[in-house]
Amino acid sequence: MPIRTILLFGGRSAEHEVSILSARSVANAAPKPSIEIVPVCIAKDGRFVSPERSARILNDNDKSDRGDDDYSMELWARDAGIDCVFPLIHGTDGEDGTLQGYLEILGLPYVGSGVTASAIGMDKGHMKHAFAAAKLPLVDFVQVQENDWRNERERIMRAVNNALRLPYFVKPANGGSSVGVTKVKSDDDLAAAIEKAFRFDEKALVERGIDAREIEVAVLGNDDPKASLPGEIIAAREFYDYEDKYVDDKTQLVIPAKLPKEKTDEFRRLAIAAFKAIGAAGYARVDFFLERGKNRLYVNEINTIPGFTNISMYPKLWEATELKYPRLIERLIELGIERSRTRASRQESAMTWFDEVKGIV
Repeated sequence: MPIRTILLFGGRSAEHEVSILSARSVANAAPKPSIEIVPVCIAKDGRFVSPERSARILNDNDKSDRGDDDYSMELWARDAGIDCVFPLIHGTDGEDGTLQGYLEILGLPYVGSGVTASAIGMDKGHMKHAFAAAKLPLVDFVQVQENDWRNERERIMRAVNNALRLPYFVKPANGGSSVGVTKVKSDDDLAAAIEKAFRFDEKALVERGIDAREIEVAVLGNDDPKASLPGEIIAAREFYDYEDKYVDDKTQLVIPAKLPKEKTDEFRRLAIAAFKAIGAAGYARVDFFLERGKNRLYVNEINTIPGFTNISMYPKLWEATELKYPRLIERLIELGIERSRTRASRQESAMTWFDEVKGIV
C-alpha cells in the first residue's frame, strides 16, 4: 500500500507563492508507487482548501486567495486514511511551530522538526542564542525590539555603532527567503532598514556584514543525522535576496562547493552540530559564511523547512551526495513516521507510569 501523504502548502506568510512552487516540485517528483500525494492548501486568508481544489491550485488552474467555507481539515482527516503530512509552508504559521502544534493536536505524523525546534529555528534571535550555547562560531549582531526602538532610538543606534562596523545586514528575526533584509552601507540608512524589518516582525537583527562566500549544507535524519556535501551560492545581486532567489533566476549554485577536504569536513560537522543545537528532526538546511582572506567560518542560520523548488539547494545538495530527489522525498516521509512512532511509544510509556503511580497511591 502506498503511504498516503498530505502535501500541505500555501499559508499566510510572505512566502506563500514560494510554498506553492515547493509543493508543485514535490508532487511531481514523489515516487508514485510508494507515495500517494493528497494536496491540501492553506489559502492566503488562513483557511483550508479542499483536496480537489488544492490540486487545481497546484496545477495553476485556481487561485489560493480564499479557503473553502464548507471544508473542515479536522473532520476530513479523521476518515481520510492519512499516514503522514509533508508541510511545505515556509515562514510564519508554517515553519515556526504553529502548524506543527496543530498537527500534534490532530495526531497526524508529519515531516520535519517539532514545535520547539521549529520555533527556535524560525526566530533568528533565539536561534543564535542556541548556537552560542553550543559554542558555534557566529557573526556579531545586535537584537532590536520594536518597542525599545520606538522609545530609545538614539541609544540603540549608538549600541549598534559601538558593537558593529559597517556594512550591516538588517533583517526581521522571524522570516525567510531574505524577505525584509537590507544591506546598510551608511549609518544614515540604518533607521530606514530597521523600519523595513519591522514591517515583517516585532524584532529585528542588525548583523556585521562580512566579505564572505555563502556556503550551504543539507542535513537529513532524526537522532543520527547526516550532512550533505556543501554547496556555494554565487549571487547575481549584491546579496542573495528574494528577487535573486525566485524572480531573476541568475544566481549560480556550485555543487559541490570548491573547498579543500578539511574545510568540507568542517562544514558538514558544524551543520550537524547546528541541527542538534536546536533539536531539529527530519531535515534542515544550514547556511554558513566563509570569510574571504581570513578563511574563517561562521554559522549564519538554519532553515527547518528549506525550499523544495526545482532551483532549491536542499534537493540539489543531496543529489550531489548520491541521494536522488524521489528517494529523498520518500526518506523524509519515512523519518516523519518514524519520529511519530517513537513519540507515541514514549507517551504510552508515560501514561503507563501514571497508572502505576495511581495504583500505588
